[in-house]
Amino acid sequence: MLPADANLLVIHVARIGDTLLVTPAVRALKQASPKGRLTCLLHPARRTLYENLPWVDELGAITPKTAWLRSRFGGARYDYALVYGNDAPLVRYALRVAGRVIAFRQCDDGLNARLWRAVPAPAGLHAVHERLLLPEALGVTTTDFHLAYLPTTNERAQARAWLTQHVYATGPLIGFQVASFPTKSYRDWPVDSFIELGRRLLADQPGAQILIFGGKESRGVAARITQALAPHAQSVAGQLDLRATAALLAQLNLYVGVDTGPTHLAGALGVPMVALYHCRHRGAQLAPLGHDRLAVIEHPASDRECSADTPMDRIPVEAVWEQARRLLKGTKR
Repeated sequence: MLPADANLLVIHVARIGDTLLVTPAVRALKQASPKGRLTCLLHPARRTLYENLPWVDELGAITPKTAWLRSRFGGARYDYALVYGNDAPLVRYALRVAGRVIAFRQCDDGLNARLWRAVPAPAGLHAVHERLLLPEALGVTTTDFHLAYLPTTNERAQARAWLTQHVYATGPLIGFQVASFPTKSYRDWPVDSFIELGRRLLADQPGAQILIFGGKESRGVAARITQALAPHAQSVAGQLDLRATAALLAQLNLYVGVDTGPTHLAGALGVPMVALYHCRHRGAQLAPLGHDRLAVIEHPASDRECSADTPMDRIPVEAVWEQARRLLKGTKR
């Protein structure tokens, strides 16, 4: 049983989506130890995701390369540390600063022997439930599986001001996340499919405007879609930082996106959304939980026939259009 006043450390160095998938576990830990102190160490580029979360008492940055330096200069001692991932330097750091360390089973048997709990990660679980296995080793459970992200009041106001200045929409505001990151480009839905979907939405929703989201590497694709849907589309790909992007996502009436970080953000924000998943990364294991305005579009290929070469064009525009139209019914600006 976790003491109510435990000094806890959570270490998680990952991409946007994976960082958000741990938020139900972080929330559950603080609820189980309300008088304790909870510190989270994240990737330097992702720590901003946990800013403004009320159950995080201290937030810091760490990487496998910097982990060895942190404990050399002293610092806090923790009762328990939970380490996500399989980076041995992060686990070793936790072993130096915490009395008891819980992590998923590592490749190094010697390292596993030093863990207080080496937790096996069974296949087939939803990613949120898998990440909750570490708190469960401390007797901590939860029924709240929502991802968490909280824009500040000022961030929301700035997003509304940006829209007033840059976007004229008398109908719904729709967002497209058109690409995953380059190493997972097989998860991208074809540009022509996004263009056809956009045309259908604009014809069905007078006064609608479409914002095209993405990173700097997506600017070319975003520009092509924007040009095809002009003057009712605008690209913000690569133009905003992470928190400004999230605040803008929170203003959407509908989000349509492939499996990548902003899709997890939209899920955490509760935005009405259609999420498209490749057969190698099923929505059944990754889609937001407890989201009542979510439509999951799974790739039709079976697991047996699926590979990184299986194209996303097998998800038809009609299937996405039907769900987008359903979610937009009754939407007003």
